[in-house]
Amino acid sequence: MKEKKKLKLKKFHFHPVTTFILLIILVIILSKIFFMLGVQATYSKLNLTTNELEKTLVTVEDLFNYEGIKYIISNATKNFISFTTLSTLLISLIGLSVSQATGFFDTFIKRVLSKIDKKKITFLIVFLSTISSLINEVGYVILIPLSAIIFLKTKRNPLAGIIAAFCGVAFGYGVTLFVGSMEVNLISTTEAAAKLIDPNYHVALTSNLIVIILTSIILSVVGTIIIEKIIIPRLGRYRENLDSTTEEIEELKTVEELEQQKLEEELREKKGLKNAFIATVLIIIFFIYALIPNLPYSGMLLDMEEYTYLNQVFGSNSYFQDGFTYLIALFFIVVGIAYGIGAKSIKNDKQLIIESSKYIADIGTLIISIFFAAQFIAIFKKTNIATIFTAWGANLINSVEFTGLPLILVVIIVIAIVNLFTTTPVAKWNILAPVVVPKLMQANISPEFAQFILRAGDSMTKGFTPILAFFVIFVGYLNMYNPNKNRPITIGKSLKMIAPYCFIISLVWIVIIILWYLTGLPIGPQVYPTL
Repeated sequence: MKEKKKLKLKKFHFHPVTTFILLIILVIILSKIFFMLGVQATYSKLNLTTNELEKTLVTVEDLFNYEGIKYIISNATKNFISFTTLSTLLISLIGLSVSQATGFFDTFIKRVLSKIDKKKITFLIVFLSTISSLINEVGYVILIPLSAIIFLKTKRNPLAGIIAAFCGVAFGYGVTLFVGSMEVNLISTTEAAAKLIDPNYHVALTSNLIVIILTSIILSVVGTIIIEKIIIPRLGRYRENLDSTTEEIEELKTVEELEQQKLEEELREKKGLKNAFIATVLIIIFFIYALIPNLPYSGMLLDMEEYTYLNQVFGSNSYFQDGFTYLIALFFIVVGIAYGIGAKSIKNDKQLIIESSKYIADIGTLIISIFFAAQFIAIFKKTNIATIFTAWGANLINSVEFTGLPLILVVIIVIAIVNLFTTTPVAKWNILAPVVVPKLMQANISPEFAQFILRAGDSMTKGFTPILAFFVIFVGYLNMYNPNKNRPITIGKSLKMIAPYCFIISLVWIVIIILWYLTGLPIGPQVYPTL
């Protein structure tokens, strides 16, 4: 008998751009279905002026109709231009391209980073990525492309560098070495929610300082182990097309010529690095002086209309926050040019611009991906589906009868699930805080610890959803360094790549929360998990 051939289903490997288009269509269809089903939610909104709760009804907005389609078409340009992910990425790439074009990165990596143990480099990347949330989402646009370069130049798989940077930022978001933008954005809501139980309650800006410092170190160590022991072995060796022209030319040169060329090159590189070091020191001095108030011509990065220094630095209108990405780009531009002049790797401005443009020549596909990601996120937000899910989460927490540790676990899991749809901490906390903070206070759990629980739930799943605005950069860079261009790294495959990191770090977050609660260790100066 002839053996029957087994039918195999053809696997589709949709490019991320195609996936975002399909997600847009799916959201539009879901908006119609949910609207027809009358899906809605009611939540208590906290008025920070009157400190009173206001009942708010939210319903799904139908986009599968005349007005909906008109909105989608008329707002496409606005959605793209206002998508800050694009502008911050382009600004950072301009700076990185100059340092790359002048040879600064190559020399710095060869003379400095190549002498450091590779695992330490991984830890440094994960650690810097984790604490980068001190200044919003700057880590995504700077550390992802930079980590790819570092891994590639140290003869490691650049995909691992991209994953290390992205996971460090996303799954460690909100923990850092100092009080940052997250405190400034969340404290007012936490305190207002606490005053629903105790009108005199005050939440200090340093209320989570101890726990976020220690957590940033723990997550960085565990993250490094995950990258080195799980992610890198799974990715395997990186293969790229190498140009053999240079090698053939080198073979034609005599030993004496090669030695002389090497000596001259080393002298130029040393002089270039010296210039780069001087430029770095000068920029740091300028940077520090710009953050010091009340000195001649100082404080240009501060919002002097604010009363506290932390609000001046991290407030919503802070020049420091708004201009940080540009400052980092400017740093790489100045340092790169200083190196290029010393190393004589650039002859004139025309050569510099031409060489710099080569580095960003391959981001065309990424820009297309960003365009459709921007439309998807804007359309999803317009439907109110995310707000409804968050409101349902708040109502679920409000309905449970648990206390103590079971209540904490319910809260953190609900926040982690809600975070798949509402990735912005402030947006979640505005809906959740009026329920979570009083509920935990009634169970003898402090509002400060409730805010730390938000950090945990927010970080556990932050990078595991394409609704995250910066997820498209992660997927885009994976495909830029993907050696097999005919088989793109899909959104599904990219999620599979980071799944071990997400799962293990989530467990670590839960363990940290449990142990801190059980031990009663301080989470900030004179602040504890319990009241």
